[in-house]
Amino acid sequence: MRAVWLTRFGGPEVLVEGEAPDPAPAAGQALVEVVFANITFVETQFRASGRGPFTGTPPVVPGNGVGGVVSALGPDVDPDWVGRRVVTATGGSGGYAQRVAVPAEGLFVVPEELALDAAVALLADGRTAAMMVDAARPRPGERVLVEAAAGGVGSLLVQLAATAGARVVAAAGGERKVALARELGAELVVDYRQPDWPERVRAAVGGVDVVFDGVGGETGRVAFGLLDRGGRFVGFGLASGSWADVPAEAAAERGITVTSGPPVDPAAVRRYTEHALAEAAAGRLRPVIGQRFPLARAADAHAAIEARATVGKTLLEVA
Repeated sequence: MRAVWLTRFGGPEVLVEGEAPDPAPAAGQALVEVVFANITFVETQFRASGRGPFTGTPPVVPGNGVGGVVSALGPDVDPDWVGRRVVTATGGSGGYAQRVAVPAEGLFVVPEELALDAAVALLADGRTAAMMVDAARPRPGERVLVEAAAGGVGSLLVQLAATAGARVVAAAGGERKVALARELGAELVVDYRQPDWPERVRAAVGGVDVVFDGVGGETGRVAFGLLDRGGRFVGFGLASGSWADVPAEAAAERGITVTSGPPVDPAAVRRYTEHALAEAAAGRLRPVIGQRFPLARAADAHAAIEARATVGKTLLEVA
């Protein structure tokens, strides 16, 4: 089968298309014919240096989220899975390929009303956004600042916070991303590449009650400074390359709750994922798929993400 190999750690050019053995489902596994593969920022980190939540030694086929159709099953798996459209995580590797064998217990059925590419775009980002909103619980009228508001998770957080009745302040980088955040329903959009963006937020809404920090680093620390007493600071990403590292004593002094979301166990992951898929199927949540690349151009996809040239979710088209 065709696959993309991580030949060594380094720049995007280390991702090379080639052949790989066809996987065979073992006991408890399902074989998925991949149509779309999801790319996340942490996958670019792993490719560059081996850092992040994934493990593996090159050469390895990367990729942690896919969508497709179940074509075969290992022993002791319900035969009704065959032919069903599904999305699933792979365990950290194997996703940039035509086929992948995964535990059947980790499959999610794609609702009939939802396109497969949209479901793949929601697999990681949808559940993350749902978890973050559950952690912060924004209330009607509260001022909610969403950083990286044009990204995969951020674009969903803008929608979810607006649906909750919050006044959404979106921070994004560049004209294209600012325009998207405004289209998604933000009341105020600022370009956080401009040095006066915190002053613009204060002039428009005063302080904020909730910060969803998807950038980290200095941007996250500045956003923390915009919180009123008793606010909530929820970190979900580190687009800057590092977490915001908000001092615990500073948060305690102002009564600010700092969290990265509620504890996540397998049951919670399933619940949040199914919730995001159901909301999208009902038309209440729209994943933004900003760009698509054929499997052979996985290196170009990684380069675009690292260059901050992408909006929303980036997908690989495999089939």
